[in-house]
Amino acid sequence: MSIPFSSTHYRIPQGFGNLLEGLTREILREQPDNIPAFAAAYFENLLEKREKTNFDPAEWGTKVDDRFYNNHAFKEQEPLEKCEPGKEKSQTSMKEVTALNESSDEDKDMEENTALKIQAAFRGHLAREEVKKSSDLQEKTEENE
Repeated sequence: MSIPFSSTHYRIPQGFGNLLEGLTREILREQPDNIPAFAAAYFENLLEKREKTNFDPAEWGTKVDDRFYNNHAFKEQEPLEKCEPGKEKSQTSMKEVTALNESSDEDKDMEENTALKIQAAFRGHLAREEVKKSSDLQEKTEENE
């Protein structure tokens, strides 16, 4: 009797992957004999640090992951309590959205130009390495003759 496999894809909570990466890194670094006990101690230590410093690595990891999809994730945002519903606020937010869209087009152009420069520099590096290898090879063949 076989069990059919499900094609269901589960959504991993934001920040969870970063927590597991940190745990994995520490397990590989420490090489503990009892991995479940080490994981429990690791997460207890992480909770203590979070309570003392108010720094949540899962939240930080979420922002880092979100940065690839939304470049404005690290900017400070107004709390919802300060936002008052009104006509002026909606007009301002529409202007901000338009400005963000325009700046994102400029950012894309700048990113493309930067990528082209990096690629050109890398190609130049590869070409110089190729010339260096061929000249070294020629010198060795001349010495052998």
